[in-house]
Amino acid sequence: MRVLGINALFHDPAAALVIDGHTVAAAEEERFSRRKHGKRPVPFAAWEMPGQAAAWCLTQAGLRPQDLDAVAYSFDPSLARPADTLGLDDPWDHLRLAYAREAPNFLHTALPGLDPDIVQFVPHHMAHAASSAFGAPGAESSSVLVLDGRGERTSHLAARRVGDLLEPLYGQELPHSLGLVYEELTEHLGFLRSSDEFKVMALASHGRPRMLSELRRYVHPTGDGGFRAAGVPWSELCPPRGRDEAWTQEHADAAASAQECLEETLLDLVRWLHGRTHDDVLTLAGGVALNCVANTRIAREGPFGSVWVQPAAGDAGTALGSALLLAAERGDEPAPMASAALGRGWSDAELEARLKTAAVPYERPDDLAATVAEALADNAIVAWFQGRSEYGPRALGHRSLLAHPGHAGNLERLNDVKGREQFRPVAPMVLAERAGEIFEGPLPSPYMLFVHEVAPQWREHIPAVVHVDGTARIQTVDAATEPLVARMLTEFERYTGLPVVVNTSLNTAGRPMVDDPRDALECFGSAPVDLLAIGPFIVRRGDFFAGQQPDAATSVDPGAYAPTADGRQAMPFADVPPTDPDPMAHRPATYTTRAHRGDSR
Repeated sequence: MRVLGINALFHDPAAALVIDGHTVAAAEEERFSRRKHGKRPVPFAAWEMPGQAAAWCLTQAGLRPQDLDAVAYSFDPSLARPADTLGLDDPWDHLRLAYAREAPNFLHTALPGLDPDIVQFVPHHMAHAASSAFGAPGAESSSVLVLDGRGERTSHLAARRVGDLLEPLYGQELPHSLGLVYEELTEHLGFLRSSDEFKVMALASHGRPRMLSELRRYVHPTGDGGFRAAGVPWSELCPPRGRDEAWTQEHADAAASAQECLEETLLDLVRWLHGRTHDDVLTLAGGVALNCVANTRIAREGPFGSVWVQPAAGDAGTALGSALLLAAERGDEPAPMASAALGRGWSDAELEARLKTAAVPYERPDDLAATVAEALADNAIVAWFQGRSEYGPRALGHRSLLAHPGHAGNLERLNDVKGREQFRPVAPMVLAERAGEIFEGPLPSPYMLFVHEVAPQWREHIPAVVHVDGTARIQTVDAATEPLVARMLTEFERYTGLPVVVNTSLNTAGRPMVDDPRDALECFGSAPVDLLAIGPFIVRRGDFFAGQQPDAATSVDPGAYAPTADGRQAMPFADVPPTDPDPMAHRPATYTTRAHRGDSR
């Protein structure tokens, strides 16, 4: 079976291609259109299809639209009801539903040659559930919990996977929605709704949940697998914040109260679900599952032995889930995700051709990992563009900005580079075999979807990645699956004694993550980044802006930078403070840490 999955109705339009149960390609439309989240989640945009992402998925597999056996669209308009009967204030929702019913014809237009009769509607939350239950390794018998803003008529689904079947157990009817309540607070605090919810989670660590008792009147579990979450009078709890106004302690306290209330409700839901299934494995999907603080509390305090979160947990992931679900229903055995690196990639020759066309001075070092590690040790900020791009919102060592974690000022520096609020943390990547001695929490954590307590003995050594509450949202790196990143981390430790590197997404505020070489060069040229590592090549900022105009067929001599007296290559980075060559030479061995709670997104 060749099944193309499509998410298009609300936000984060995306496409995914599943062949014989295996995920071949998956990508979000924003990476092609360069519009953050692809579009705004308004009814007037519901007709827009992820045409570029879908066309690329087919090209990746050498297929034409007419070669497909089925197309799965992750919303079923036949299950929906008018918004006013659901208690929602959405007067144009009927237009959204009309567009959903016409999706087969819109897809036929976007993908000429596609037979609209092969398009099948898949319930939105079943698509979310399949993305997680079928995407997780070792989850043949497992429970799955989905929470987001809304689907056809619900905001939540509890289900169970047995083999290739998904059995729905409970769905919370709208207007009660944990996702919508969090979205409302996001807007109230002056951030962009359906986009900046992670900022509320970060801000919560700066506050106290002193409004919790009042908030529980409006948001609480009902004890039967459902909950109440609607009608929160946010203006009575704290004043609204203008988009350009500074946040206050009241705003942080409101965020902390909402975060705590969310976590309490989620814990009740997972306990109810475990009581029904008695499974050991829980998988999570839906936009709420991107709340890594809540995920950690579920893993720590919940009854399940292990918790796995879909790396594309938001609506983009329903493209994959709908395709997997339809493939399973038609007899294919769904294969778990081996990686989130499902997007576009370029060969070395293609990358070099792009650099030559751009007339950019570049080098090809003998050892890219060592060269980058050396630059990081000298406190450079490095743009890292390697392999296929990530599916989902996390930079996982393919489209990343890297920095030295040992300089506290690098947090402010990176937030300035990206144009972000200074209360937002950055995340560390760490060798998987070293993670346990530095971080306490769910391990391994390859997709940055949990927070971890930083061992007190290490906090002073990696201050750039330690959030205000002593936590970090880590990515563990396995050399078997990410050999180049692992080698870079090993080399960085050799220079500095630190097996940790700062990893944040390769983009600037309000823009999608870098995806293709042109994006990488534009970002490198417009932001104060010192080095671009693109495939096996590097571009140095000093050369990029030195006024050199090399012939497009030539590159900079790697020997242009003479070695220093200690044998290390001199780096062209101005005004960078020196780093201790081995600040952890006397680091302690293994640590036992207290249980943690906090935010590090």
